[in-house]
Amino acid sequence: MNRLLDPFAAASAALSLVMVATYLAVIDAQDGDGAAAWVLVALLLGAGLAAYGAVRSAPLRPVALGVAVGVLGLLGLVAILSIGLPILAASGLALTALIRSASRPAVAA
Repeated sequence: MNRLLDPFAAASAALSLVMVATYLAVIDAQDGDGAAAWVLVALLLGAGLAAYGAVRSAPLRPVALGVAVGVLGLLGLVAILSIGLPILAASGLALTALIRSASRPAVAA
């Protein structure tokens, strides 16, 4: 069955968006000075690229998934002592989608 969306990339995007909400909740609970903008930008960038990469017919799908893997992976390592593990999982899901995309032909829109 040919699907238009890759479930691994879609799950990576969804998990990244969940982590945006989690990060904001953690910052709010700590009465911090506010969320670090670069963390939010990295999470949203990773989520957006993974969502783009979820569309199997996207012309730059491998590039988008590769960048999502890198951005989410680096952020996950930096934040490993707090919220990093689920972000690393999102990176792993994007990596799985990237590897699977190399072994499957693109689906025509």
